[in-house]
Amino acid sequence: MNATDRTPADLLRSALAADPGRPLVTFYDDATGERVELSVATFANWVAKTANLLQSDLAAQPGDRVALLLPAHWQTAVWLLACSSVGVIADVAGEPAAADVVVSGPDALEAARACRGERVALALRPLGGRFPRTPEGFVDYAVEVPSQGDRFVPFSPVDPDEPALIVAGAEMSGAEVVERAVGDAPGLDLTGPGSRMLSGLGFDTWEGLSAGLYAPLAVGGSVVLCRHLDELGEEGVAKRIESERVTASAR
Repeated sequence: MNATDRTPADLLRSALAADPGRPLVTFYDDATGERVELSVATFANWVAKTANLLQSDLAAQPGDRVALLLPAHWQTAVWLLACSSVGVIADVAGEPAAADVVVSGPDALEAARACRGERVALALRPLGGRFPRTPEGFVDYAVEVPSQGDRFVPFSPVDPDEPALIVAGAEMSGAEVVERAVGDAPGLDLTGPGSRMLSGLGFDTWEGLSAGLYAPLAVGGSVVLCRHLDELGEEGVAKRIESERVTASAR
């Protein structure tokens, strides 16, 4: 983190400048056996493409609300940083009817139909795979995002003091997200670059978002993000902590 970093997107840019090749997000789904590892550069590329999709194709503008009906997943982390890049409000598990855009996983499509704006569906399949058939009334993220540009420039500068995140009913600006993430790091045993957090928490609380994304990003660390971690058992978790060189955990 640099002293000038005031939004989550700023944190990502600093991470990219410092060491683009290091791992940033390693994702496991222990119900399917999936493992995906994204370097800072690869993650940032997904964020840029998603931000371009959001700003250009979906016509999202600063201040718009984007309801994210998604689990703790590497693609959810991408969307959170894309929202920060554009300057829209990421409303985690938010009410679709009150949103300008809804982004839904396969289990929340019916609820997502309440959104009168643009609707994006994520299959959440391994390697970012698409739906066998695009859900009616939605665009398939995996179909639309590959053709987007690899560089992103917002149409308007993002104001770090404007609302950026809503989670569990609490609204925060981009600057508040960064401040809280930095403040959480010591309590999570994240001591700086090289810190590696294993998180099995959901993304529907600030604690889950901080441990699973924002705090590791703020200190120059990385995260091992685990979905369905309870499928693994304590012995399996211990082996993962060892094999992934985890230095801290939140479960």
